[in-house]
Amino acid sequence: MENKKYYVTTPIYYPSANFHIGHCYTTVCADAIARFKKQEGYDVYFLTGSDEHGLKIEKKAEEAHVTPQEYVDKIIADAKDLWKQLNIEYNKFIRTTDDYHIETVQKIFKKLYDKGDIYKGEYKGLYCTPCESFWTETQLVDGKCPDCGREVYEVSEEAYFFKLSKYQDRLVEYIETHPEFIQPVSRKNEMINNFIKPGLEDLCVSRTTFSWGIPVSFDNKHVVYVWVDALSNYISALGYLSDDDTLFKKFWPADLHIVGKEIVRFHTIIWPSLLMALDLPLPKQVFGHGWLIINGGKISKSLGNYKDPREYIKDYGVDAVRYYLLREVPFGSDGNFSEELLINRYNTDLANTVGNLVNRTLSMLTKYFDGNIVKSDARTEFDSDLIKLVTSTKEKVESYMDKLEIPEALDSIFEIFRRCNKYIDETTPWILAKEENKDKLKTVLYNLLESIRIGAILLNAFLPDTSKEILRELNTSKVSYDDTNKFGELETDIHINDFKPIFMRMELKDE
Repeated sequence: MENKKYYVTTPIYYPSANFHIGHCYTTVCADAIARFKKQEGYDVYFLTGSDEHGLKIEKKAEEAHVTPQEYVDKIIADAKDLWKQLNIEYNKFIRTTDDYHIETVQKIFKKLYDKGDIYKGEYKGLYCTPCESFWTETQLVDGKCPDCGREVYEVSEEAYFFKLSKYQDRLVEYIETHPEFIQPVSRKNEMINNFIKPGLEDLCVSRTTFSWGIPVSFDNKHVVYVWVDALSNYISALGYLSDDDTLFKKFWPADLHIVGKEIVRFHTIIWPSLLMALDLPLPKQVFGHGWLIINGGKISKSLGNYKDPREYIKDYGVDAVRYYLLREVPFGSDGNFSEELLINRYNTDLANTVGNLVNRTLSMLTKYFDGNIVKSDARTEFDSDLIKLVTSTKEKVESYMDKLEIPEALDSIFEIFRRCNKYIDETTPWILAKEENKDKLKTVLYNLLESIRIGAILLNAFLPDTSKEILRELNTSKVSYDDTNKFGELETDIHINDFKPIFMRMELKDE
């Protein structure tokens, strides 16, 4: 069978000294998707990283009395630590200060200049430093940046421009003939109606008013503008225009760019136009997700609703944080976040539905059969309904994940655990034990353990630590994802390992 390949990316992040839970959302989602694709047998490449150049970095470094490189090095070490604590398994963490990336960006810039798609001119316009974006008067909202609401200032400088307008018609045609390219559909409509059809202007792609950036190789007075620099990471990471482009030939075009809704236009207008100019295929899909918000507003340290995500991980565990992000927020829409909501999800789904189920099942096995997994030919009237639901879940999860409906995929897995709890109430194993109906009791407990085993395997992409711990407690070697549509694979005549409640109920801590 031909090896299936899958390339998924997150945007590279501006090095923020204050990470909050919203920063984690994109990468946790991408990690779950990458892990799931690996389970399905894909050869997966998962890229994340940091966008480290620009005027605002230069200014912050000056304020901190360090070099820009020293400033970003410290923050990137912190970012990598956070990703590690969130159990993020990426293939590469790219930094735009990496030598190979700098070399590739310079080659791309020169290639487009030689082709005539980049030319020198003069830029006059309105610029927002925090967003590193240029705006026209008509795009401003109350005279301020439409993205962040901050002041803009007029700049006038010599600059190189990319002929973005040249690719307008071709871009519209591509988007309209490839409906899957921009998702969800609301983002596609926004890009076409609000940005492309009103008319694309040529794009300023170099600056001379600061030096912290990639120098234009043939004109050192200029540094490459952030969006050409940052967006090129998706191909520079794979070795494009390098001596070894094996990964590029293998994985490009990307299967999925996951980005926040605020940068969809850069990834669906500027990036595809650059790729067209380079005669490269476009990514198969750009998915613009929503924001995590608190009380209708963004998470912000200045608003007093900020916490380092590591505090949540310390208090509730990494899988509780991952579960909330993946389950609570409809992928593509804004989602509310609060510690109270996190605890409610934790108690209802993790502690009650999964933790209690696993603990009581293993406790009954220990009490009635000394912890030995046993099986019999006896049947109950409730077996077939349980088995049918469990064995059909794999197909449901795959269907949801194909549509990037992550909360729905997770909920279908948890339906196994909810159904198991109902099965316990239906079969009343404690009564079977009193009646000394050992054969039916064996069947009930085996069916529960087998259902839990399958559910745990399906959970692996989303809650890897929880999945691993459940399977360890079951002491099973049957952990193949491919067999999760089969029932009865769990070994018998083996003894379960030591166990304890995986999730304990939590109360909201006093602030």
